[in-house]
Amino acid sequence: MNSCPCGSGKSYSDCCEPVITGERPAETAEQLMRARYSAYVGVKTEFIFNSTHPDHRKGYDHEGTREWAENSEWLRLEIVETRQGGMDDDTGEVEFIASFREKGLSRSHHECAQFTRDKGCWFFTDGKLVKPRPVSVAKIGRNDPCICGSGLKYKKCCGK
Repeated sequence: MNSCPCGSGKSYSDCCEPVITGERPAETAEQLMRARYSAYVGVKTEFIFNSTHPDHRKGYDHEGTREWAENSEWLRLEIVETRQGGMDDDTGEVEFIASFREKGLSRSHHECAQFTRDKGCWFFTDGKLVKPRPVSVAKIGRNDPCICGSGLKYKKCCGK
């Protein structure tokens, strides 16, 4: 079995391939998201363009999309959360992380993608990058042990 790159656990021929080839439409926003990721893996950039809503194609870079898809080693897709986008919805949002290697560097693309259903077909409309959350650090008291591990109080060590 040739596993689908989208990480569904299904075979490619039973999962994303029929959506990419137009054999059947995506039934949900998440299914379209998975097919779009698989299209990047397989460098099926016409599908990526065609699955973008016509009202949102302005400025689409065919060459840049193809180059990015070809020159990246696609590692995995993680669906973080799906909001709406079901069979009875007309809009949906899929938060995902696409991990890939580009020029030898491991990278990830974390996005909240927006989808709409138009005339029975799901389309990608827009995406917003998810910014890393700030790291929360507990406040260190002057009389607490120093964070460097010296055994001294913070005020007598790094807190000077």
